[in-house]
Order: sequence, then structure tokens, then C-alpha cells
Amino acid sequence: MPEGHTVHRLAAAFERAFGGQHVRTSSPQGRFSEAAQLDGMVMLGAEAVGKHLFLPFAPAADVAPDSPAVRHVHIHLGLYGSWTFAGDPGFADAHAIGAPRLRLGEQEEQLEGGPDWRRLVPRPTVRLRVAGEHGLADLTGPTACEILDAQERQAVIDRLGPDPLRPDPDGRERRRFVEAVRRSRTTIGALLMNQKVVSGIGNIYRAELLFRARLDPLVPGRDLSAGMLEEMWEDLVALMAYGARTGRIVTTQPEHRDLEARIVERSRGTRQNGDEDPGIVARERSFYVYHRQTLPCRLCGTVIRSADLAARTVFWCPRCQSVRSRRAGWTREHPAAPWAEAADAGETEEAA
Repeated sequence: MPEGHTVHRLAAAFERAFGGQHVRTSSPQGRFSEAAQLDGMVMLGAEAVGKHLFLPFAPAADVAPDSPAVRHVHIHLGLYGSWTFAGDPGFADAHAIGAPRLRLGEQEEQLEGGPDWRRLVPRPTVRLRVAGEHGLADLTGPTACEILDAQERQAVIDRLGPDPLRPDPDGRERRRFVEAVRRSRTTIGALLMNQKVVSGIGNIYRAELLFRARLDPLVPGRDLSAGMLEEMWEDLVALMAYGARTGRIVTTQPEHRDLEARIVERSRGTRQNGDEDPGIVARERSFYVYHRQTLPCRLCGTVIRSADLAARTVFWCPRCQSVRSRRAGWTREHPAAPWAEAADAGETEEAA
């Protein structure tokens, strides 16, 4: 399932591609018949909250965002959802964002003239097609695709925990995270996967954040200090901001990347943005513990373990991650700055 940074990149892509434009909308698959209600309306922009995407539509570009006339398309990609973009040169930074997809699989109509993207016939699985002046975007396989009014949109957002990628000038979102964790007996490893506690985190960020904090995944949330949780939040904000900018999750410090540079991948593999580019940090160098079960820890040599926790596999080093109720000093000595070394490259979105 795409993690939160992916959805924020997706929102930015829609802002650039369609923001303020009259667009054509359709549902080639037929399962989103409400698309006809939006056809010809203006897409006012795009908004990401955790793993949820909201696309506001209005009759005209000057309609206020909070107007009752605005219709919000709410999309959650889930495990299999994906957006595929096609258009004029420079139309979209990414070809596809979401679950792994091959290159464009649409058939082509034999039409004369016009840009190639205008000839793309959508696959029968396309739930929603959005087409503008310079390109189009096709949605396939989402968990949710629905039209909401302003009150229904807010109800979805109110069910979510704080999003590390949304502005937080007064620290309110950080405090919400700290308070939610500290009042719970649930393990921190499970809490980090609860979208009501913190929205946008997936399995990679969970595993890597806990390692960077030197924290045992099984410690109850209420046993952690506010200071430790505040530092974890700041580390998460920095890591996810880098992911939103580049499409890559990179959590290793430069001096650790060539230590035990291996990964135990599934048959599909852990794909990241720009994997084919030789200038980026390769995925086997990007993580400390994620998909490194049975391999030696990069720092201490202890075998990395894995177990089921909160319906997903958690990965950890039993020696490095021994902290249960106090703050480890490692991240203070090695500040979170993988983006200082990793190059921005490629545009096929991370899809683990």
C-alpha cells in the first residue's frame, strides 16, 4: 500500500496538471457513474491527508473552497490502487503513482494527428478518467472512490490522526501524536500503524522510525516519555518530507549504507522511485531493518528479526532496539539527514 508521502506527491501532481482547469471526467469501467456529475467542472486543486486524496470540483474557478457547490472526490488507493498519467511533454512528473504498474497498457485508437496521449483508449479497469487540456490521469483499483460534500469530507479527516506532512506551525499536530501514544497501553509498533494515531505511516516508515529511535516495537505507548515521542515525530516529519519530494524512502545515514548492503525481497520486490537510475541510493542501501530479516544488523551484526504485529510484519534488531522507556542517544549523534546525500532521480513511484 502506498505510504503517505506517495499521496502527497499525487496531490502535488494533480495541482500542477489540472488545478484551476475545466476537465472532462468519465468512468470507463462504469463503477463510478457519479463521474458524469463532474464532467466539465473546474478542479480547484488537490489535498492529501494521510493516505487519503481529495479532489475538489466546482462549477467555476472563482467558487470559494468552502462553498456548498464544491464536490469532493475522495480516493483511497488501498493495496491495488494506482493513477497513471499521460500527456504532452512535461505534463506530469510521474508516469504512475500507486501500486506497481507496467508501462501504459491501453490500446491505441488509429486516429490522425494530435498528441499521442489523445489516442489512448482506457483499459476496462479504469474507475475514473480525468482529462485536461494537456493530459489525462486514469485511476484503477482504488479501495474508495466517492463524491462527498464538505461535511462528509471533514468527517473523514476528523477520523484521522495527525499527518506529519501537513503544516503544523503551532505544534498542535505533534502534541496530538504524543498524547494519543502516551494514553495507550497498546505497543508502539501497533500504534504507529493506527491511522487514528498518526496518518500516512506504512510498514516501511514504522520499521525504520523505530530502529532510528532505538526503540523496542513491543513497548507500550504509555511507557514512553513525551520528549522521546516529540523527537520521533520530528524525525518522521523530516523522513517523510524527503519521501514526498523524491518519491523514495531513505532512512540510512551515508556512512552506514555500504555496511551489509543486502535486502530480503519478496517475489515482487520493494520498488522505489528511480530504482533504475544509477545515481540514486539503491533500495538495498536505503533501509536499516525493513525486509532485512535473517541478515546482520548494519551497526551491531545481530540478526534482524521479523514478526507479525498489527496485521503486518514488523522488522527490528533485538540488540539495537532495546530501549523501552527512555530516549536513546543515537539519533542525536546522527541527525536525520538522508536527503543530504540521496539524489533526486526517476519517476516511478514507490509502491511497497
